[in-house]
Parts: sequence; C-alpha cells; structure tokens
Amino acid sequence: MTKITLSAATLGYCSCHVCKLVSKLEPASGPAHCPRCGAALHFRKPGSIARCWALLIAAYILYVPANLMTIMETGSLISYRKDTILSGVVQLWKTGSWMIAVIVFIASVTIPLLKLISLTLLLVSVQRRSRWRPRQRTRLYRLVELVGRWSMLDIYVVTLLAALVQFGSIATVKAGPAALAFGAVVVLTMLASMQFDPRLIWDPFQKERN
Repeated sequence: MTKITLSAATLGYCSCHVCKLVSKLEPASGPAHCPRCGAALHFRKPGSIARCWALLIAAYILYVPANLMTIMETGSLISYRKDTILSGVVQLWKTGSWMIAVIVFIASVTIPLLKLISLTLLLVSVQRRSRWRPRQRTRLYRLVELVGRWSMLDIYVVTLLAALVQFGSIATVKAGPAALAFGAVVVLTMLASMQFDPRLIWDPFQKERN
C-alpha cells in the first residue's frame, strides 16, 4: 500500500521548471517568480493535461499516414518501387536481413505506438484521479521521457533503410510523403511527454491528507 506523506507543494514549496531552484510560495502574494532566473513559478504546470492531450491526439492522427503512406521511393532503369515502413520491413525480411528488419519494425512502428499508449494511460489515470500503482506509473513516465530523448533514432532507421537500398545498386532513392508525418509523430510525442506533469500522479494521495 502506498504510504501517504506531505509533499513540497502541501508545505508551500515550489520547484522552478527552468533552473530547478526550490522556493516557498505565499498564495496570497499573487504571481511569483523564481528569485534566481525570473521564470514564473507554479505548483503544477498550468494547462499541462490539455496541452498534452492536444499534442497526443495530433500524434495519433499523423501516426496513421506515417505507416500507410509511402516512406521511400526507389527507382532504376528497369524498375520503380514505393515502400511504406511495413513493406520495407517485409522486403528486408525476404532478402535475409532479419536483424535489420526487426530493428526497423521495433524502432519505427512499435516504440512510437507504445509511447502513444503509455502517455494515454498516464493522462487518463491522472484525469480520473486514480490511485492505481503510482510508483509504477511514475517509472513509466520516466521511461517514456528517456525513450523520447532517443526518438530521432526512428528517423535514423528510415535513413538507414534508404542507405541499404542505395548500396543495392538502385539508381535513385528519395523520401516519400510519410517521412514528414513520421518525423512529426516523433516530435509531437516528445513535446507531449515534456508537457505532462508527473506530480499530478501523486495529487490524489495528498488531497486525502488535507
């Protein structure tokens, strides 16, 4: 069972989101600013849930064309081919590049989808003021944030796929319209994780104590 303790916010202390300096706030004194860097101070990020939902919904919408539209076009004197991410994975698998096919599938399909699902779970649980496994949900957020720092690996994998075809004596290789949508999904999920305030996970427990 989760132990309920007093939080810094309950005691009137707030951490600056820019320089991380902890300051004591007086609610009656009006808007406060960090004495070190001058940034506005808040106990919780204002509009965190609304902004996170907006970015997340946009990422969900773009995730569909990112996987269904053409990610790469290759051509030569005798053939011309358009590939989506999934068809590229299938082609790599058929040609015997199983390890690369697995890496491309995990980095370009599985990881972005898992980030979207994880952020959705966190947002829904926070809005419902759920007390379900707060430590595990906090760890999940940290994992999403950590993976977000390496999200551009997805873009690199697409580039690697193009390079492999280039080495296969293909005359021309160019990115398809899905590349833009794919890059947007990566950026939007990174921004969504930055907007989410993990301290909201613990607020239901603090309210019980007040």
